[in-house]
Amino acid sequence: MNVELTDLLEAGVHFGHQVKRWNPKSKSFVFDHRQGISIIDLSKSYSGLQAANDFVEEVVSKGGEVLFVGTKRQAQDVIREVAADCGMPFCASRWLGGTLTNWQTITRSIAKYKKYQKMEADGSLSKLPKKEGSAIRREMERMNRNFEGIVKMEKPPAAMVVIDVNYEDIAVAEAKRCKIPVVALVDTNSDPSLVDYPIPGNDDAVKAIRIILEVIVEAVRSGLSQRQVHQESAGVRKPVALAAEEMVPEEKVAAPAAGVAASFSVPVVEEAPAVEEVAAASEVSTPEVMLEEAPGIKSKEEAKPVAAEKVAPEADYGDELEDNKSEA
Repeated sequence: MNVELTDLLEAGVHFGHQVKRWNPKSKSFVFDHRQGISIIDLSKSYSGLQAANDFVEEVVSKGGEVLFVGTKRQAQDVIREVAADCGMPFCASRWLGGTLTNWQTITRSIAKYKKYQKMEADGSLSKLPKKEGSAIRREMERMNRNFEGIVKMEKPPAAMVVIDVNYEDIAVAEAKRCKIPVVALVDTNSDPSLVDYPIPGNDDAVKAIRIILEVIVEAVRSGLSQRQVHQESAGVRKPVALAAEEMVPEEKVAAPAAGVAASFSVPVVEEAPAVEEVAAASEVSTPEVMLEEAPGIKSKEEAKPVAAEKVAPEADYGDELEDNKSEA
């Protein structure tokens, strides 16, 4: 964690709410009340941030996802920015009731939204009647506000990072019901006992929100790098070069292009005889054909001499062949 107490002081993390709005349960991390404003003890903020940093890093390294939640005006842009920076899901426009407790219904709605996006991409949405297409586009705009950050989230998150526990009370209640650990930036008007890893600090200043979230994003990145190292050590993903060396022998790979054929034992195929020669050989060597051409011969053994006579060309026998023809 590359943040010091002076950085938290410059960002205004120590400014709390007015004294008349403070929650007595936040007394443990209030340093003093000055000019009607509660002052937060930055040493408690730093220790809480360190504990949250270690927890998020461990969760991400084990393969879990962290959901960033901040729908108040001061936190919306920062939440979108940091979530996109580390590739984690987020909720910045509106917390949809039942996002965690009714996950199956939310999944069906997300699948419907993806279907509309596909229709718009392939042009089938423009082919629909004008009234129907306009209704689908209006529904897509509403879905985009609700699902813009959780479209790619395939399962409930392993942890949540919340800005302002009072403002996101429904999200915190759902996480508690689903037994999902919550890391939250808690101001003096909030109850820190509602979350697992409270970070005492100002949740109304954009600069204070940004410095806290930057530390969390750093923890997410560290967890992702550790996850990749674990996967490679476990053999889940092998480099392409290593897989190629295992498939092809080293001596074959090292062979030059001109000598590739010499390194493999490929049988030599002799030149096939012409079709006419194959047909002639089949006519001569088949005894059944001889039986049909030579009447009076009953067996294959008797047909063999006839086959020999057929094979011999006329020029080799000369006059004897003439005598045989005359006797026949």
